[in-house]
Amino acid sequence: MNYDALLVLSFGGPEHPDDVLPFLRNVTRGRGVPDERLAVVAEQYALFGGRSPINDQCRQLIAALETELAEHDLDLPIYWGNRNWHPMLTDTVQQMTADGVRRALVFVTSAFGSYSGCRQYREDLASAIEGLDNAPTLEKLRLFYNHPGFLVPAADRVATALAAHPVDTSAPDDRGKHRLIFTAHSIPNSMAAVCDYESQLREAAGLIVELLPGTAPAWDLVYQSRSGPPQVPWLEPDVGDHLEALSEDGIEQVTVVPLGFVSDHMEVLYDLDTQAAARASELGIGLTRAATVGTDPAFVSMIRELVEERLHDRPRLFLGSSGAWPDQCPEGHCIAATGGRPRGATAPVQRPE
Repeated sequence: MNYDALLVLSFGGPEHPDDVLPFLRNVTRGRGVPDERLAVVAEQYALFGGRSPINDQCRQLIAALETELAEHDLDLPIYWGNRNWHPMLTDTVQQMTADGVRRALVFVTSAFGSYSGCRQYREDLASAIEGLDNAPTLEKLRLFYNHPGFLVPAADRVATALAAHPVDTSAPDDRGKHRLIFTAHSIPNSMAAVCDYESQLREAAGLIVELLPGTAPAWDLVYQSRSGPPQVPWLEPDVGDHLEALSEDGIEQVTVVPLGFVSDHMEVLYDLDTQAAARASELGIGLTRAATVGTDPAFVSMIRELVEERLHDRPRLFLGSSGAWPDQCPEGHCIAATGGRPRGATAPVQRPE
């Protein structure tokens, strides 16, 4: 098919202290969360100057992607819209309509399938064109959790982090004191039951370990950044609880991999680099955090390859045995399960991206 634009769709984040509460109100819209509870979350942003890095990271990704497309003779203007902060998706789609865009591909900065990381973005796209005359057709690119352009640079970053505390493979006791921990944003169990989020994360983690040179430490998949009342079950174990359990097992060093995130935004900077690092220090565990893929050239090329799949019917690249995710998500996949997030629950700072 012919396409005349590429839309980068992300979560969005505040860029000034005055933006923080309005942003959090957008995130929790319709859930009855009072401002006094949002103010507690806002304090996390205050530690970083009242600014999330996510918008800057989107700008950097778009700049790299513009160069990548130009170098491969792909004449597609790139637009950018967010779910929860400026540039808002609805405003961006209005501009695309005014510019005469008729059919656009959409890259969502979320590798894994869940309601908030997949279907909700598709709902956002549908809402953005509702009521617009001559609105463009917006077609989401497939999930990329097992694409080599995501996994290979992720493995490179894990290898770099592990090199700071190499495992002596000739000393089993030494190897047993180091653990590799993959983390992702927790979601309610009821939401996890109607998507492949857990299995995709576990598959991606296993594939990354296979890509590592030499012998890697044993690895675990854990979760972070849960919210809501404690009586509502979310995916576990929590990274902090897991660190405590590892301490009891004699683990002295951990390498944390923020697998569920493509860039170092607030969940990484606060929940891992601040909270988890402090907890590890209290427990006497050394913690090294692997970088996210960010604007790695292989990751930027992956986005171009996903575009070319649709433009020119190019090979659909993947690692592992699950195959490439389909262009159209399966019917009934990633639905918003009843009871997934109770009304009034404190929302996470950001959802899985």
